[in-house]
Amino acid sequence: MKRFIASTMAVLMMASGVFAAEVKSGLQEGADIGAFYVTKVAGAADDGVKTKANLCYRCKNGKRPQVMVFTRSSDKTVVNLIDQLDAAIEKNETKQLRAFVNVLGDSRGAANKGVKTIASASKAKNVPFVLPNEYENGPDNYQLNPDAEITILVCNNHKVVASHAVASAKELDVKKVLESVTKSLK
Repeated sequence: MKRFIASTMAVLMMASGVFAAEVKSGLQEGADIGAFYVTKVAGAADDGVKTKANLCYRCKNGKRPQVMVFTRSSDKTVVNLIDQLDAAIEKNETKQLRAFVNVLGDSRGAANKGVKTIASASKAKNVPFVLPNEYENGPDNYQLNPDAEITILVCNNHKVVASHAVASAKELDVKKVLESVTKSLK
């Protein structure tokens, strides 16, 4: 009986972990990516955009492959992802890969503080850190789930190639995200 209860508990714990990771957020594969405006706060010193500039990075990146990270967390897993994306940008210079990190928050002040925290924690040199004009939950036309701590859209040619979302940064599978980035470059 003890073995049955232990087995049942193990299955329930694994199932709850799987369900916790499965959060639908943001545009899904095949969807067109629309314009939205952000204010550059930090990062990507050589991208031709001054800090405090308000612009559409999606538009600036054009049809190039790009990764849009929307985060409410500055967890080390998110910082690791950003640093890995930065390395991928350097490695794929000829393919013109781009990425930018949108930090969300309950207030403009909280989101702005979050942008500065995550930018200073990251070693990224090619990734801009931005505050979306719609800072609470990102752009309305992107359908971000407020229960998702992180939503990542991998795009190419103005279309979503892959969408990743998690309720908690602890659940973020950086390897899986990077695999979809590599796939988008082919």
